[in-house]
Amino acid sequence: MSGSAAPDDARGPRTTRQWVILAVAAVVLAALCLVAGRWQWNRSEARNAEIDLVNANWSAPTVPVEEILDGPGAVVPATDIWQQVELEGSYVTDATVLLRNRPVGGRGGYHVLVPFEAQLPGQDIVIVVDRGFVPLGSDGSAPDAVPAPPSGTVTVVASLRADEPPSSRGTPPGQVQAISTEQVLAAGPDGGAWAEGRTVGAYGALRSEEPAPETQLAALPKPDTDPGSHLSYAFQWVIFAIGAIGGYVLLWRRERGALRGESVSAGDLLLASENEADADGVRARRPARDRRRTAEDDEDALIEAQLR
Repeated sequence: MSGSAAPDDARGPRTTRQWVILAVAAVVLAALCLVAGRWQWNRSEARNAEIDLVNANWSAPTVPVEEILDGPGAVVPATDIWQQVELEGSYVTDATVLLRNRPVGGRGGYHVLVPFEAQLPGQDIVIVVDRGFVPLGSDGSAPDAVPAPPSGTVTVVASLRADEPPSSRGTPPGQVQAISTEQVLAAGPDGGAWAEGRTVGAYGALRSEEPAPETQLAALPKPDTDPGSHLSYAFQWVIFAIGAIGGYVLLWRRERGALRGESVSAGDLLLASENEADADGVRARRPARDRRRTAEDDEDALIEAQLR
């Protein structure tokens, strides 16, 4: 058998410097994978904490709003998000604003945000209430109609949410991109000066109204409690890190093994080949004394012996 040498013979063994570079690359890759895995783990832990909070507060008994928001300027403690509260007061219907780009159940449309003047003992507060969802209208730029809330004194049960950060995106008049109390009030026809000094850092996601409105809006869905894939992604990144180190070790062992196999001389392999042929009853023909072996003969014998 003649021809070109095997690929490993053509390339030759890696140098110490090359092995060091490969080792550093494997360690860096493994470290990056572990960092990504840690990030996904933290995301999983944070998501589980959110789910626990929803499960604890969504169905908890309703409490008066003043137990959590005791006056103007109050904010919702993190442990009370999604807690049901009861408010008594009246809607400021003329200040209704629409929230854009918040689909519900995969349907495009708008959330209807209406400021609510809630009466507390000795004072009152203004809190934005997300009353529900209306679908896109015929031209897609606004709903065809926005049902009005009940008039007069209304008892509202809502789940408390923390104010969202203000949005810098532009919107048509009477619409907002985030439920930020300041932006919602400012988007109303008369601005937000009328509520100055009475607002809170929270809004309510409507659960019920008494009396009921003439036309109901589509109810807001229960908060999502799907944990997502963060935990599985974390384990995948750990496996990738192990694979980076394991791949380096496997490559090193394979090359060291190949080098040990190549350390036998061509003469030794030729002698082993002849002895094996004698044991099988086949006498190898020795070259005539006057015939010199060529490099091609040695190469053929070496490869043939390696294949036995």
